[in-house]
Amino acid sequence: MKRARARPGAVVALLAAAGVLAGCAGPEFTYVRDSSGKAYFKVPAEWRKVDQKALDRLILGDPDSEQAQALKDLVWTVAYDAGANPSIEHLTGANGPPNEPFALAMVRTLTPAQRQQASLNFLRNAVFPVVGDDGPTNGIEIIKDEELPAPGGAKGVRTVYNMTVAPGQTQTLNQTVYLSGDGNTMSMLLIQCSTACYKARSKQIDLVAQSFRIKPDTP
Repeated sequence: MKRARARPGAVVALLAAAGVLAGCAGPEFTYVRDSSGKAYFKVPAEWRKVDQKALDRLILGDPDSEQAQALKDLVWTVAYDAGANPSIEHLTGANGPPNEPFALAMVRTLTPAQRQQASLNFLRNAVFPVVGDDGPTNGIEIIKDEELPAPGGAKGVRTVYNMTVAPGQTQTLNQTVYLSGDGNTMSMLLIQCSTACYKARSKQIDLVAQSFRIKPDTP
């Protein structure tokens, strides 16, 4: 029995169709840089950006206040939510730990007083008081803590920890923080969700955390 041969035209058509389908596929990641272009990372394309005004109000305070205006010149932020309905409440924990990953990035120009305090523990405590003089603070369980290689004399530390937010409720946080080589800028990426969520999505969260980098200072 002779095998039927595919017609050359049919093969070309199939390859063309495959190319069209590949071209229609959306990007796998969203690539993010801070306003200076020195800190960058990526998040899965399905994670959606959180309303910037709501984030600014949470981080900076009343947008009409003098304090918020001053901080706006020092702080850059962006947040991405893997949940179906992105909300700043998934960061604040108003309804308990989020059930989908939430990523907050912040780049901050440090004040002279902060530069004097900028130890590795200062970086670890960038958002929450994670460690004190005697180790982890109350309600914190450190899972992983490592110093990171960083360019141009910068310092970096990544800390993964569990935080008890209410009786029977814990969330897991993956926090990467860099201090620039000149000591003037702190760059942070914090990814958090409920401990059950983190266990289920740990590979994806680690991928996002490891993508966070800073460029070396230029003279």
